[in-house]
Amino acid sequence: MNTMNLRSKLIACWALGLSLLGASASFADSTAVAPAAAPAVEAAAPAAPAVDSVLLGRISDLEAYMNNVSPAHSLVGVPGPGHNGFMMVCAALVLFMTLPGLFLFYGGLVRTKNVLSVIAQCFGCAGLITIMWWAFGYSFAFDAGSPFLGGMHFAFLKGVTAAPNTNYAGWVSANVFAMYQLMFAIITPALIVGAIAERMKFSAIMLFIAGWMLLVYFPLAHMVWGVDGMMNGVWNAAAKIKAIDFAGGTVVHMSSGWSALVLCLILGKRIGFGNKNFAPHSLTLTAIGTGMLWVGWYGFNAGSAVAADGVASNAFMTTTLATAVACFVWPMLEWIFRGKPTVLGFCSGAVAGLVVITPATGFVNATGAVIIGVLAGLVPFLAVTQLKNWFKYDDALDTFGVHGVGGTLGALMTGILATADVNGNLNLNLKDIVGKTLWIEQLKAIAFTIVLAVVATTILAFIVKIIVGLRPSHDEELQGLDFIDHGEAGYHYSED
Repeated sequence: MNTMNLRSKLIACWALGLSLLGASASFADSTAVAPAAAPAVEAAAPAAPAVDSVLLGRISDLEAYMNNVSPAHSLVGVPGPGHNGFMMVCAALVLFMTLPGLFLFYGGLVRTKNVLSVIAQCFGCAGLITIMWWAFGYSFAFDAGSPFLGGMHFAFLKGVTAAPNTNYAGWVSANVFAMYQLMFAIITPALIVGAIAERMKFSAIMLFIAGWMLLVYFPLAHMVWGVDGMMNGVWNAAAKIKAIDFAGGTVVHMSSGWSALVLCLILGKRIGFGNKNFAPHSLTLTAIGTGMLWVGWYGFNAGSAVAADGVASNAFMTTTLATAVACFVWPMLEWIFRGKPTVLGFCSGAVAGLVVITPATGFVNATGAVIIGVLAGLVPFLAVTQLKNWFKYDDALDTFGVHGVGGTLGALMTGILATADVNGNLNLNLKDIVGKTLWIEQLKAIAFTIVLAVVATTILAFIVKIIVGLRPSHDEELQGLDFIDHGEAGYHYSED
């Protein structure tokens, strides 16, 4: 019964719909009229509606976001989520380079009795420099002040909020930028550890690094990257030295590499150097650390664009090309001159490629990156295998050969190979010298960096020597720094 009622209702509704449709058609026919005769004079077209200035401003800001230029309307002071997220990932990748990438790379190269000392030194850098960065380091490096050092407006990170500091980025929060740059500050002195590994007291290293950050890193970071820095050729029209450094050839690698050479010379050789076997205790750890450094370096180089833009994508590409080429060239040279390509050669070549491309990565094209990769595999190889043997200095883990020589090479090649076709910012203040005399400006920056690093390191080393001493005793050094400085051992072997 219910089914019949429902069917009847559906049929009735269908019939009603048809009748309404027919009625509508009849009404339309009855009300239709012939078209009116065309007027003698065509009526003027209605005026276009007024353009909404607020809407235009929003569209303009959206275009600014896509092109990574500072907004000018409703989004002023608002961080861009894509660029911000990219930079937070890059900051984490740069920290990953130090912890655990660098301490595994270095840790595998030392002897078993000193592996924890290297790890502790890297962690020590992370803690000490973060405190300094919060208190005054970031302000010294990135506040406007003088051509040589920033002011104190950002001391204790005051005013470093989620709003962008447009001196450095239109869409990245100032606090994210500050943390990104902190990761650079952490890894730079940690690189020095490689030259003096296995023979410098932990207390002496920490005291030296604190002074070195004050005298070398904070001023150099400001001079090269600060908005009014004397060597910031890209952004400061009044720069005295119109040099360029995309991600740290002078600031990071040259400063640490040349300081490492001076410090290892003042410190002296390890006991038994030249007579005992100082072979790496675990190339497996070194290879793992190398892979971590390579992955983390994308944050180091691509992140230096301070945006997820076309410059960052170019840096990603050139980093890959130069690193892979150098990673291949170094062991091939070993194969030619020593009979076998080694895993250590692959690792050393990869790190050398990363170092040499760093200052150029956002300024050179793919072919330039390949050229740099070949040179990165060749020149640091000669520095490590020949220069070191000629002068007999004990650069324990080849910090100078890779970072000092490689960073210097990279800074020079940047001046030769940089092109505005890759990075239009080179046309802002350097249009007349890019591709011409830029390499001369690079030589000036190289010379200044070397003098600053060498003089400051010499002064600091002797001050630290007077205060706490540089080296452990003869017996303590033979016992190993793991136990002497930290009361621990990296490995425990079962007697069963």
